[in-house]
Amino acid sequence: MIASKEIAIADYNYELPDERVAKYPLPNRDESKLLVYKNGSFEESVFNRITDYLPKDSLLVFNNTKVIHARIFFRKETGSSIEVFCLEPYNMSVSEAFEQRKECRWMCFVGNNKKWKSGKLSREIIDGDKKINLTVSREEACGNAWIVLFEWDDDSYSFAHIIEKAGTIPLPPYLNRAAEADDKERYQTVYAQHEGSVAAPTAGLHFTPNVFAKLKNIGIDTEFVTLHVGAGTFKPVDSETIGEHEMHVERIQITRKNVESLLKHIHQPIIAVGTTSVRTLESLYWIGVKLCYGLVSNDLSVEQWEPYELSEKPRIGAEESLSKVLAFMDDNDLDVLYGSTKLMIAPGYEYRIVKGIVTNFHQPQSTLLLLVSALIGEVWKQGYSYALNNGFRFLSYGDSCLFLP
Repeated sequence: MIASKEIAIADYNYELPDERVAKYPLPNRDESKLLVYKNGSFEESVFNRITDYLPKDSLLVFNNTKVIHARIFFRKETGSSIEVFCLEPYNMSVSEAFEQRKECRWMCFVGNNKKWKSGKLSREIIDGDKKINLTVSREEACGNAWIVLFEWDDDSYSFAHIIEKAGTIPLPPYLNRAAEADDKERYQTVYAQHEGSVAAPTAGLHFTPNVFAKLKNIGIDTEFVTLHVGAGTFKPVDSETIGEHEMHVERIQITRKNVESLLKHIHQPIIAVGTTSVRTLESLYWIGVKLCYGLVSNDLSVEQWEPYELSEKPRIGAEESLSKVLAFMDDNDLDVLYGSTKLMIAPGYEYRIVKGIVTNFHQPQSTLLLLVSALIGEVWKQGYSYALNNGFRFLSYGDSCLFLP
């Protein structure tokens, strides 16, 4: 039995008044408050001073995923509004899906689904002097989602262009407001590159060109991995113990340069910017372990509790694991490694690559709070109490933390 499975989610609760949830970002990204946990104590600062607290030889790892305009609204002739929320492409990669012309299938949530009895829904997209007709049809239910076929009548437009024109930014549900024009820019990191997420890696929202310049000036290296954030990141833990909670799958991609840089810095502090970067780096370690033990089949995946089971085998160091990943890429002539992860990081998990984290404040009883607790222990309660008592703003558009256990 894996001990972590017995953790009661009620132990990771705290009272979060609605007025403490930041509904909008600050005008300047890097002027958010920063709660620093270092050398066993907490300190309050401002985000644009984060370089004062980072170890000088550290490597910061960012997630450069880009949020897509995943929410597309259609209106029936009866006046009913139907929302189609794109989750991930069906039977193809995100990059392949965005290149499709004329039609494309996605796994989608359907809002107001009962009002959509049958048939196709359509809407017109205006792009300059062009009019494109976009239609959708449900094909098959998959759990609480649907396979939805998108079709449009102008093959000069890729699906990437269609969703950019037709959709809106999918703000987190706990903000309880519609997306506005400013969200299109502010709910993206300044370094967002690869489209595919339905939620922003929000720890990165605080970084600005000014902060990056400061990092460079003091010799702190940066690296960019990719994990496409799924809607499951907002999925509440509604079971009593976390062993009954099913983690969502997220797609990761790692470049050869990423692995080489991690190996170069393996004996220095590697600090993840955001929980998605944490899950990418730790999953990469376990992919390397599985390669070492010959446990990899066609797909490079990490299951929810697999690392806890693998931990019972003789320990494989981070350097050996990453070297095995690099050898696998060499053997298969790969410049980019594609994989997936359902990794659950909870107290009892031992971090293998990540030595610190830049992150926002997370929802009560969330898997993200468990991840933080696995890194810094029970003092998370002390930190969150301090933040609540000292005017910090919470969740996606809120303030930031730097945790260096």
